[in-house]
Amino acid sequence: MTEKLTHFDAAGQAHMVDVGAKAETHRVAIAAGRIRMKPETFAMVSSGTAKKGDVLGIARIAAIQAAKKTSELIPLCHPVPLTSVAVEFVSDEAASAIECRVTVECTARTGVEMEALTAVNVALLTIYDMAKAVDRGMVVGDIRLLEKRGGKSGTFKAP
Repeated sequence: MTEKLTHFDAAGQAHMVDVGAKAETHRVAIAAGRIRMKPETFAMVSSGTAKKGDVLGIARIAAIQAAKKTSELIPLCHPVPLTSVAVEFVSDEAASAIECRVTVECTARTGVEMEALTAVNVALLTIYDMAKAVDRGMVVGDIRLLEKRGGKSGTFKAP
């Protein structure tokens, strides 16, 4: 592997990457993840009949908030002026699972992969938090970057 980790200087000390010389470009990142649960929990969350209210609606707001706060949570992440955060939930009844997919956009000197990944994690954790009273065995996983566009490194699409 010839590429080096950019968050370390020549002496091996952690630092925030200098993006000052980079051009501002339109950047997009799409991330996804899933939460699996009991069929009864899935029915309750999907139908919006949970005791605490509209679980997916609240998880959507949590994802947007998380994308906006990413630089406060990830130590070496730059604050990025987001222009769009879109959150989609796809229900998989056969697997009693819900997939969360988040698309984040900006025009900036650095990408928004961390914002998209953070948003997915927080959305899924919000679903867990709101439904844990009836199903503590829910499993959050398969969190991954699906696509990234813009910037010097170009386009990435997960296989």
